[in-house]
Amino acid sequence: MPSSVSHKRIRRSPAARRAEIVAEASMVALREGLECITLRRIAEELGVRPGLISHYFPAVEDLVAEAYGDAAGGELDSLLPADRAGATPTQHLARFFSRATGAAYDDISRLWLNARHLSRYRPLLRDRVAAQESAWRGRLESLIREGVAQGEFRGRDTEVAAMQILVVIDGLGAHANAAPSDRPPEIARMAVLTAERELGLAPGALSIDAPAETTTDATDATDATDATSN
Repeated sequence: MPSSVSHKRIRRSPAARRAEIVAEASMVALREGLECITLRRIAEELGVRPGLISHYFPAVEDLVAEAYGDAAGGELDSLLPADRAGATPTQHLARFFSRATGAAYDDISRLWLNARHLSRYRPLLRDRVAAQESAWRGRLESLIREGVAQGEFRGRDTEVAAMQILVVIDGLGAHANAAPSDRPPEIARMAVLTAERELGLAPGALSIDAPAETTTDATDATDATDATSN
């Protein structure tokens, strides 16, 4: 007996479909490089016709720029979230370094190298790289300013401090294709040491792995206060 349930194909909204295309292109960019993004390749990955991809991105250059921006912007939100409630500026900066200077960061480092090279010939990508550089610098400078305002950091020029830190991280990123064993600890820690020096922090202040969770911090602080008062 045939089922009375109607099996209708669910159609994605244009916004959802576009986001799906960009997300897939971002993964290809991180795994293999921006050069590997083609309309046909993304269509194959998604199991759709190339015409669907070209409907949203008539030129592959548009998709390449969008994919890079999506990957770099997503990494920024992960490493330096705009919402920094629940942890101190020092904890946030330490968390940033623990994630941005190790082997786990190599894919995004390669992507930055890739994008900067290709942007010489691709105006859309060049504009997107400039926008991401500004966004990363602004987010880090905002964190440093917050730390200065709270008395955790010392520094006369927060913009210069942010740029110095990012320049060192970019320099270390140039070695993303080298084996981790080829990176002496003194070199791997250059960005951390630069930040500690420029922000007037004691050696090792930014070497913690990651801050505690927001609720844990608040609970522990309350418990400690209660224990002291009792």
